[in-house]
Amino acid sequence: MTEATAGEAFLLALLNSTPVVGGVQTDSLADEAGALKWLADHGGLGTSAELRHVIEVRDLLQAVVRSDSSPDVLAAPLAGVRQVPAITDGRLTWALGVPPERELAVRAILSWDALARDMPGRLRPCSNPECRLFLLDRSKANVARWCSMAVCGNRIKARRHYQRARDGGGL
Repeated sequence: MTEATAGEAFLLALLNSTPVVGGVQTDSLADEAGALKWLADHGGLGTSAELRHVIEVRDLLQAVVRSDSSPDVLAAPLAGVRQVPAITDGRLTWALGVPPERELAVRAILSWDALARDMPGRLRPCSNPECRLFLLDRSKANVARWCSMAVCGNRIKARRHYQRARDGGGL
């Protein structure tokens, strides 16, 4: 897995950490012990301070991706962050200059930014209004609408079919 792909996977996991379960929005990071393990499993320190930063950034990124907020809200968590160049194995690399407890949150923002530049419009919320998940559309035509065709896609299509049949539109 490349660094970019790992960043995308982490970003999507973070954005999707507030799913709707049984009609109720949940927060996978609400249980601190489980959340600290989740952070460590995703390359973080697994500390309470890191968790606070990651949750703050998650909430901001969710609002930005849903177009409820401007990307300008991401300026505060990026305050004081630097990228420091280095030559590694004959290649130019960049290291983050950020306190360790903020690094994972900053990496989420950088992954969002890379997707926004390299794949504009491909990261978006599921079209099911009852769903809180996000998707990264990798289809050639950029037409994916649901986080899962098997779950949300089928539900929406079944509702439309039922509505047409009920309204006399037939099958």
